Amino acid sequence: MTATSFQALDGAAIDGGWYTTVTDFARDTHWLNAPMLAFTSYGAALFVLALLAGWWMARRADAAAMAASLAGGVAVILAYLLNSGIKDVFAEPRPCRALPHDFLVEACPPLNDYAFPSNHTTVAFAAATALLLIHRRLGALALVLAVLMAASRVYVGAHYPHDVIIAALVGTAIAVPTVLLGRRYGAPTVERLRTSRLRPVLARR
Repeated sequence: MTATSFQALDGAAIDGGWYTTVTDFARDTHWLNAPMLAFTSYGAALFVLALLAGWWMARRADAAAMAASLAGGVAVILAYLLNSGIKDVFAEPRPCRALPHDFLVEACPPLNDYAFPSNHTTVAFAAATALLLIHRRLGALALVLAVLMAASRVYVGAHYPHDVIIAALVGTAIAVPTVLLGRRYGAPTVERLRTSRLRPVLARR
């Protein structure tokens, strides 16, 4: 089923006022524009590094921890794919199209780059949720970064608030079962592979 089967979601009618409030704040805080744009553009790399750190620490733990760590990466990919599908179904125009006079930090994306839900936020919350189930302290740090990522997407003018709220729920909803199932059912496979040539990848000793 394609986006043409539905009427495009009117995001401005949902919380366009809140969006304008945030972008007005961005207009009045020019000193914050560059840092927020840098974070929203390149912050995804921090979540990749956090997942790699979780994997590295899992090498010293049991097979279940390693299975959960590997499942975390799978969860991020699944969340991104699902979220992209949702985007195509609802085809919500970016707020810069519906509210062209609002202040923008980030350039307005092409017409076929839809707003609902936010891919950046979905990936961030999928990674953060996975890490909370793998390594609590690392996950807590990732969760703070995920909230900041969600806020930055609205701040730079790329998304409405509901875009990032639903995206956070999508990322979380995918990560929890993926990691828990991966830990439970993937551990025996990891245990076997730790005696193979993959041992350096899956175990420290």
